[in-house]
Amino acid sequence: MENLTAKLKPIAKDSEAIILLHGLARTSRSMSKAARLLAAYGYKIINVDYPSRSADISLLAQKYLDQALKQCDVRCIQKIHFLTHSMGGILLRDYLAGHTVDKLGRVVMLAPPNQGSEIVDKLGGWKLFYTLNGPAGLQLGTGSGSVPNRLGPVNFELGVIAGNKTINPLLSRLIPGINDGKVSVSRAQVAGMKDFIVMPYSHPFIMRRKAAIGQALHFIQQGIFAR
Repeated sequence: MENLTAKLKPIAKDSEAIILLHGLARTSRSMSKAARLLAAYGYKIINVDYPSRSADISLLAQKYLDQALKQCDVRCIQKIHFLTHSMGGILLRDYLAGHTVDKLGRVVMLAPPNQGSEIVDKLGGWKLFYTLNGPAGLQLGTGSGSVPNRLGPVNFELGVIAGNKTINPLLSRLIPGINDGKVSVSRAQVAGMKDFIVMPYSHPFIMRRKAAIGQALHFIQQGIFAR
């Protein structure tokens, strides 16, 4: 991590913004460590808090990304970047499929279900699943009609960080291949992404790991992950 930190550079205060989007059934508090670490480099941080279980993905994306982008509508901000966790990445893909973001910089997604998750396929019919995850959660399956798979390739500068550790071996057994307990390494990937790395973290905590945040900032600054 020391070698990575040495490669990260501060910028003129508030000259660029990073919008943070948390995952399903989480709040902006889950991104608070990332917000603090990134702000120390001079970035204007917009840590979006959205009710992820209250509506479908498109409605959430439209309302809360519009609100976040309005906060960037000032002359001093030259670029707008994004750091997302889990379903937050799908909200952003959905939004960018139908909107142009002026000054769009780079995007990093942590543990995104870019090709859906088998967890939804196998547990989505349970009443408890809907209670815990809402309508947006049901849209994250692996079928061709799921939101992630309908969106197709990305056309923006994207880096994806997947996890390969789990704290929930029961859920991991429902997912073929190496996974983080919610999303497999293979299904975190999406056509059109610029770079991809795997880190030894689990789905619920990858966004709080300093090394993952450092890699995200390295991509935002240089367009590649550090090796």
